Amino acid sequence: MQKETDNKNLFLAIGLSILVIIGWNYFYVGPQTEKQRQERLAQQTQQSTIPQPGAAPQLPGAAPSTAPNATPAPTLPGTPAAGLNREAALAQSPRVKIVTPRLTGSIALTGARIDDLQLTNYRETIDKTSPNIVLFSPSGSPKPYYAEFGWVAGQGSNVKVPNAQTEWTPSAQQLTPEAPLTLTWDNGQGLIFKRVISVDSNYMFTVTETVENKSGQPVTLFPYGLVSRHGTPETQGFYILHEGLIGVQGDKLQEIGYADLVKAKAKEYKANKGGFIGITDKYWASAIIPDQTKANDGRFLAGTIGATPTYQADVLMAAETVNPGASATVVTRLFAGAKETNVIDGYQDSLGIKNFDLLIDWGWFYFITKPLFKLMEWFYHLTGNFGVAILIVTVLIKAVFFPLANKSYVSMAKMKAAQPAMQEIQTRYKDDRMKMQQELMALYKKEKINPLAGCWPVLLQIPVFFALYKVLFVTIEMRQAPFFGWIHDLAAPDPTSIFNLFGLLPFTVPLFLMVGVWPIIMGITMWLQMKMNPEPTDPTQKMIFAWMPLVFTFMLASFPAGLVIYWAWNNILSVSQQYIIMKRMGVKVELWDNIRGMFKKAEPSKS
Repeated sequence: MQKETDNKNLFLAIGLSILVIIGWNYFYVGPQTEKQRQERLAQQTQQSTIPQPGAAPQLPGAAPSTAPNATPAPTLPGTPAAGLNREAALAQSPRVKIVTPRLTGSIALTGARIDDLQLTNYRETIDKTSPNIVLFSPSGSPKPYYAEFGWVAGQGSNVKVPNAQTEWTPSAQQLTPEAPLTLTWDNGQGLIFKRVISVDSNYMFTVTETVENKSGQPVTLFPYGLVSRHGTPETQGFYILHEGLIGVQGDKLQEIGYADLVKAKAKEYKANKGGFIGITDKYWASAIIPDQTKANDGRFLAGTIGATPTYQADVLMAAETVNPGASATVVTRLFAGAKETNVIDGYQDSLGIKNFDLLIDWGWFYFITKPLFKLMEWFYHLTGNFGVAILIVTVLIKAVFFPLANKSYVSMAKMKAAQPAMQEIQTRYKDDRMKMQQELMALYKKEKINPLAGCWPVLLQIPVFFALYKVLFVTIEMRQAPFFGWIHDLAAPDPTSIFNLFGLLPFTVPLFLMVGVWPIIMGITMWLQMKMNPEPTDPTQKMIFAWMPLVFTFMLASFPAGLVIYWAWNNILSVSQQYIIMKRMGVKVELWDNIRGMFKKAEPSKS
């Protein structure tokens, strides 16, 4: 029995060690390397690439396309100069203010880009005086990021369409949820362009574009929408989190990171219907949402403007032919804001946006992750504290898996009762491995023992653990959500450290030594859980098990506090559950003997 237990422990130790190595690289080394990268410097030009019907992908600064209809957008003298601070860049164009309950910013009347947005409900840190989150910034600023809408003339046409230099005439000086804004421009060739921009009380803009044809000839135009980002933003660098270009194109979720898009240069998705396309951060996103009933072509593009990498997600919609005396209207939407679950789901339901909830990275275990979040959110509304909701959901998860755990410990008890018979078989057939295995299997069958029963609860809980980790890591609802005491942000690591006595000593601890109270509690509970079972006889296994709680303590110190609290609480429940079941089954609990044994070994030997 002991040998079987040791083998099982060895396999579990190897598996946990592999998880430690993978976790260390993806969850710690990656983010630290990314944070050390210096920000890219000033932009040298500020033009987006307007989608062209049938055009080869192109960004300013890239080699010109040889396709006859792939004319790159011109460099415009009226474009703000690069290297300005954000305020100076905003001042380069007359503007219309955006004022909503959750957004503030402006629209540039030169080019009519939505290029100035701040989220009034979110700040950079938990300090109430810290700046609001800035989502969009104009061309010429250190980090340009904006949305643009317009028309592309048909192949071979010389029709003038609005561009980044166009001076639009506004109907008002402010855009609010109650008062849409109308922009107008006459191309001087008989075409009147009108753009009505409305915004709701959350994060959705609706752009209604109309072309009136007062000329004597029919005109064919292609509407488009795009979001463009200049410079590679800082990313979390975590393997389980997607940050970069995202969209639902061709009925599938399409995700590509910044580095991968640089290698690919372009990704095109033809003849789509519905969906969305955009750029996502961990908590914020922008997305162009075309008419869900009409065909469209989507693209992801990467290129350079000088030395600055530039990324774009755009959609080109089906052609609109406008006859003389007629008009054509196209409605496109822009989501620009926080990825709040209920808001995203609401847009998916009310606007019929295909799979819009995938803008949030629920991961492979979507069918577990999202229900877990909904359950946790429900308990949050009952208790008013997401930390308490985590504790309650953990208890429910343990209750669901209790029958499996009970079966596992029953099997372990039978294994322990059969240990003398197993040892006798191992001794009798030590020179005949095949016969030994046959006799052991016969014994297992007779005593109704399943040697793998102890592994199944662990394996089945792995998807649940990762799903819960996803919830704690990617949902904005956890951002800056307080628990109790010193934990003011469940999505951030425990801010205390044992190396400065949890703040009593007046010096700042290096990041890799930020081992706080909750990671220490988690390490202690993990150590207690291991002491519930007999210690391995193999010295290597014993060393691995002895060091594992300490390794996990340091590794999880950089994890979100909510996850560490979950893990510590889960360990406490597991120890209690195992203790109760083992006592009920009449199986000896090794915990106290193992702890006493440690102190006996520490005593000096008597001469």
